[in-house]
Amino acid sequence: MKTFDVGGATLSLALFADVTNSKELLDLMQAGTLEPEVAFLNASLIPDVFPVLASAYKTHVAKSRESLTTRTLHSEIVYNYSGSKHISESLKRCGISDSTSYILVARFGASSDEMTVIKGLVKGTEMGLEELAGRADQSQIQKHYKISALELGISSVSDAITCRIAARDAL
Repeated sequence: MKTFDVGGATLSLALFADVTNSKELLDLMQAGTLEPEVAFLNASLIPDVFPVLASAYKTHVAKSRESLTTRTLHSEIVYNYSGSKHISESLKRCGISDSTSYILVARFGASSDEMTVIKGLVKGTEMGLEELAGRADQSQIQKHYKISALELGISSVSDAITCRIAARDAL
């Protein structure tokens, strides 16, 4: 687990591989009974922490303006990460599914006790965030975000995703 400062708020991130209970986690989240509330992201679509932090910052700003697009603060992180304006498609694509085995967990303002509970909820192996780059599914990322080879000639995948996150509302 690692904690970051995002616009004055703290965001804790934990990466898990070989997760065996993603269906259970998804059911708890969809029922609104997940305690503590967290964002579950499909980590295979995350090449680096920076786009997640950009998504979290955008979420933090929306909350401060009382203009969240989704129902919860943590689903807003997943929505903002997707780069799409379609909420359900964003949550399906960048969130977890029944069979997701590689998950990034994000929580705003998490206490150490809450992170302990979260680690107990997720049945998988915790990994360091530096593993993201090596385990990212580059072809899926390029397909989802429509990143061309020409763009990758002058930019990184992480930068391309971050630009799409930042520019989505302007397009």
